[in-house]
Amino acid sequence: MRVNGHVVRDAEFPVRQGVDRIEIEGERLAAAGRLVLMLNKPRGLVTTTKDEQGRNTVYSCFAGAELPWMAPVGRLDKASEGLLLFSNDPAWAARITDPRSGPDKTYHVQIDCLPDPQLLRDLEHGAMLDGERLTAKAARCLRRGQRNAWLEIVLDEGRNRQIRRLLAAFGVSVLRLIRVAIGPLLLSGLPKGRWRILTAQEIDSL
Repeated sequence: MRVNGHVVRDAEFPVRQGVDRIEIEGERLAAAGRLVLMLNKPRGLVTTTKDEQGRNTVYSCFAGAELPWMAPVGRLDKASEGLLLFSNDPAWAARITDPRSGPDKTYHVQIDCLPDPQLLRDLEHGAMLDGERLTAKAARCLRRGQRNAWLEIVLDEGRNRQIRRLLAAFGVSVLRLIRVAIGPLLLSGLPKGRWRILTAQEIDSL
């Protein structure tokens, strides 16, 4: 394959739709239309195309679907669940994951204690961890049990294991973490392990 006249052997090499010239065996390829899909990621899958440890990946959810090349838009760690986007347009994906231009992400988080108002304020104020400040844009208690509770946490950026690390800084452990929304796009109604293609209107809303 050649991109703008240069030989490229990496199948996942990013290109700019409508800008870069792509040729295979001398034939120029027409630009593919933007495709975006959402997956309700089950717990226990890693967000990668291949895993050196042989663990199951999110791509197992697309088995037999004959989809074009699609890359994850952001990440959810192995223990996390919920809304995960995929796209064949790297430039669009970069805008979605950029905290300056991308939408907020909303999570429902089950914790191992009963939160007080101070904890919620602490999450929004943030903490310095490994030289970086981690904060929640918003945090509130959804419901309480006898020993644990569910929080709703909104992030305007997505750093590695951000919610787990932030809660751990205040002595709180995560029992379950589910991403339920990206901007106005809601997970509700999509069964675990299932996916669907977004409409043009949904893509524009992001």
